Amino acid sequence: MKKEVIQKLHTSFEDVAHEQDGVEFWLARDLQILLGYDEWRNFTKVIDKAKEACENAGITAEDQFVDFNKLITHGKGGQRSITDFMLTRYACYLIAQNGDPSKEPIAFAQTYFAVQTRKQELIEERLQLMERLQAREKLQATETELSQLLYERDVDNQGFARIRSKGDMALFGGSTTAQMKKKMNVPDNRPLADFLPTLTIKAKDFATEITNFNVKQENLHGEPAITGEHVKNNSEVRKLLVKRGIKPEDLPPEEDVRKLERRVDSETKKALGAEKKLKPPKNDE
Repeated sequence: MKKEVIQKLHTSFEDVAHEQDGVEFWLARDLQILLGYDEWRNFTKVIDKAKEACENAGITAEDQFVDFNKLITHGKGGQRSITDFMLTRYACYLIAQNGDPSKEPIAFAQTYFAVQTRKQELIEERLQLMERLQAREKLQATETELSQLLYERDVDNQGFARIRSKGDMALFGGSTTAQMKKKMNVPDNRPLADFLPTLTIKAKDFATEITNFNVKQENLHGEPAITGEHVKNNSEVRKLLVKRGIKPEDLPPEEDVRKLERRVDSETKKALGAEKKLKPPKNDE
C-alpha cells in the first residue's frame, strides 16, 4: 500500500472519530463509506458477522456495537429515522476482519484499529509486518497446491522436496536451500521461507504460481518435466530481480515469522483490551 494512500486513509479515519467519556468510537454509517461499501444493507451483513465473532470471543456484542436511531433530513426538508451504530475500536476491528479483503481500505482498517496509538508511523510499520505474514501464508498455500498437483502426476513427497530445492538453487544463484539456511542461521528443522524478507517470499510465490499454472496448462507429468519448469520459472524471476540490482541470496534474514505472528497477536489483544462501555446518544429516538 503506497505511503500517500496510507496518509489519505489515516486522515479520513481520524476525521470521523468521536469520543465519549474517554472512549473512542466511530459511527457505522461513516465506517461504511470509509471501507468502500455503497449499500448499507451489504454493510450490515458484515456488522452481523462481526457481532458473531465478538460473542464467540466471549465479549458481549451489545457493549461494542451500540445501536441507535437518528433523524436525517432529506428531500425538501423532510426527516426520517435511520439506524446507526456507535462502534468501539474493537468493534471496528472485527468489522474490518470480516470485510471484503479485495477492498483496499480493509487492510488499512484492520491495522488502524488494532494499533492503540494513532501515530501514523506505527500504522505503517504494522502494515509492513502484516504484509510479510500474508505473503508467507500465500506462499504456503501456493506450495500446497504444487504438492497436490505433483501427487496427481506421480511425484511423491521426496520428489516435491527435490523440485522445490532445485527451484531455490535457481532463485538463489546456485546456493542450495541448506546453504541458504546456514547463511541465515535458520534452524535445521525450520523452513527457510519463515526467515526470508517479504520480497524474496513473494518472488518464490510468483515462481511457484507460474509452475502451478503451466503444470495444469501443459498437463506436465513426472519429476523431470516439472523440475525443468520450476527451475526455469525461478531463473526468470531471479533475472528480473538481478536486473533491478537485487540478489536474493544477499538480502539479510528477517524476524522468524512464527515469533512475528505471536507478537502481532499479543499486541492486538493488548491494544483491543477491555474498554469502557458506550452509551447511546441522549437524543436516541
